[in-house]
Amino acid sequence: MAEVKKVLVAERRKKLTSIVNEKGSSRVSELSQIFNVTEETIRRDLENLENEGKLKRSHGGAVSIKGNDLEAPYFEREIRNVNEKMAVAEEAVKYVSVNDRILLDASTTAWYMAKILPDLPLTVVTNSMKVAMELANREKISVIAVGGTLLQKSLSFVGPQTTNALEFYHVNKAFISCQGIHAERGISDSNEMQALVKQKMSEIADKTFLLADYTKFGLQAFSKVAPIEAIDYIITDSKTNKEQIRQFQDFPVKIIRPE
Repeated sequence: MAEVKKVLVAERRKKLTSIVNEKGSSRVSELSQIFNVTEETIRRDLENLENEGKLKRSHGGAVSIKGNDLEAPYFEREIRNVNEKMAVAEEAVKYVSVNDRILLDASTTAWYMAKILPDLPLTVVTNSMKVAMELANREKISVIAVGGTLLQKSLSFVGPQTTNALEFYHVNKAFISCQGIHAERGISDSNEMQALVKQKMSEIADKTFLLADYTKFGLQAFSKVAPIEAIDYIITDSKTNKEQIRQFQDFPVKIIRPE
């Protein structure tokens, strides 16, 4: 019986590691639901896996240690947390006004936002092929796609050419997403090059809107994007609980959470 239990625990931890590596990060509460075990059991698993060098624990969850290689293909990210991402996108679109100059990053949430963006007189700057293609048939929207090194997994452009190109622009609003948002460690992403692009996007915008569903809170991914103070608004979904929001009450950031 003891041997069977060891096998079950080992199998769970193997699958747990795969999930964290695939997503880049994951919360204790989420893993608890997936494996139908207590959160305390998941914490013990994470401690064990960290000791074995298979992942890194973070406040409220765990992050992959695979670095730049952990960015999931776009088609995989498209089908994760679709309802939550769409809720965030629908709320974000409300903050776009006629004649705005806005930035949309290469996140799937920004793509959802582009899909429902009304055909208004706007200028949209993006490093995302998907976003640019989505907006290509909008007659009133002017699209500027910045080039660079193509990341095939995310269908986006990154690198010095991308950040240098962004230097030429000034926008009213930047809409960016992330892999982790942490009260102490700030905003982070799984890919270092994407993090640098998001950082530059925030720098050239009057206001920065962070698009983050409930799964991103309390996590720290591989590369830091910016401190919380660099963000003006955090748009999240209704599954983000009050405790998660309360951690940011001392920061000069407005959290927008639809009911």
